[in-house]
Amino acid sequence: MEEREKTGGQDVEGWLKEHGDYLYRYAYSRLSDVETARDMVQETLIAAWKANFKGDSSVRTWLVGIMKHKIIDHIRKEIRKRNLHESAESDPTSHWFNADGSWQEAPRAWADNPEELSENSQFREVLFDCIGKLPEKQRSAFSMRELAGEDSDTVCNEMDITPTNLHVMMHRARMALRSCLDMHWFGGSKAS
Repeated sequence: MEEREKTGGQDVEGWLKEHGDYLYRYAYSRLSDVETARDMVQETLIAAWKANFKGDSSVRTWLVGIMKHKIIDHIRKEIRKRNLHESAESDPTSHWFNADGSWQEAPRAWADNPEELSENSQFREVLFDCIGKLPEKQRSAFSMRELAGEDSDTVCNEMDITPTNLHVMMHRARMALRSCLDMHWFGGSKAS
């Protein structure tokens, strides 16, 4: 009875049945890793079980709020574990520019509607595969900034980098993603 009261009259098993799939999709869409997404669901439910649901929002909204913090904590932990030095040779964007910094070949415009693409599960799968191919530091910066919604100051503090360095990393990540999407989606290999 005490556990039931602590969780606002619901049990963790009920939360898992009702919200588990949604939480998993949410975590996977931000982390692009099956095992890590599963871990985030588990950590979210454990934290929710330990917390006191007050009913100020829906259970799902409350669980997603907990999960957002778990994802950000995970990304921060990963950043601290890594060697943050990244050499220019491993920069996936270096082949796009001439020695003077000009484009080798300027990117072409996409004709697809971004809003429609965001609803397309096949496109999202290709996008997250492309994100997974980014160098670790770029992937972390991109994930914190664009997927987790952290502001630039927070990302810079967590990664111990300057705003200029973040700007360069984000530019390189976006360019690499654009190239990957051009090759694997827009370049004609997309599913119909």
